[in-house]
Amino acid sequence: MVKDANISFDGTRIEHPARIAMLMALTDGRSLPVSDLADIAGVTHQTAKAHVTTLVEGFVLTVENPGRHRYYKLSSPQVKEAVHAIAKSSPSIQVHPLRESNDKKALYAARTCYGHLAGKLGLKLTESLIKLGYVEDLEDKYRLTEKGKQWIYDFKAIPPQKVNEHSIPYHIDWTERKHHIAGPFALAITKRLLDLGWIQEGSIRRSIQVTEIGRFEIWNEFGFDPFRGTVPRRMR
Repeated sequence: MVKDANISFDGTRIEHPARIAMLMALTDGRSLPVSDLADIAGVTHQTAKAHVTTLVEGFVLTVENPGRHRYYKLSSPQVKEAVHAIAKSSPSIQVHPLRESNDKKALYAARTCYGHLAGKLGLKLTESLIKLGYVEDLEDKYRLTEKGKQWIYDFKAIPPQKVNEHSIPYHIDWTERKHHIAGPFALAITKRLLDLGWIQEGSIRRSIQVTEIGRFEIWNEFGFDPFRGTVPRRMR
């Protein structure tokens, strides 16, 4: 157990596949209701409620709005560190119902998270931006390079607000357990991809689909095939 503000959280309550899935989704600082946590973990609402109750009792989660619509978040930065440590050291932990659902597979492939790209597509985009030299990984955040500043101008991706070029947020991806870009910079790129018709909203809430033209344009612009992660034959 770890001390934080004179309260210890019970780390033994974290090590459960469904709970890990829920907690990973909360490591970016957001607060979510039980219904969303149930969806993330691929369990029933009743089961998710039982897990959440256990986590609250163990001081792992706190209730942000103790009214009719309750939202839950991590109780401390120490809990976040513990969740990341367990996730990294236990790659075998999987929530099988979540992965086996076609709807969830779509969310794993590509989705929006606070408006920016996440899932496998979000990770591929982040990796590509680093390889192209537009973004530098500083291990706890990203930095927009001079080359990146020129690219975002040429690509006509206009951020909704001023970008702190020295501190582009790290965002933990709860399905892939890796980091991707977030914040105004990521929002601008996502909006531009939507405007260009390279991606579109899927039939599942928050899911994203890559269009046929988008597949080839993303390869030409970013150097990866969003469908397979390899070079399509017609592009070689």
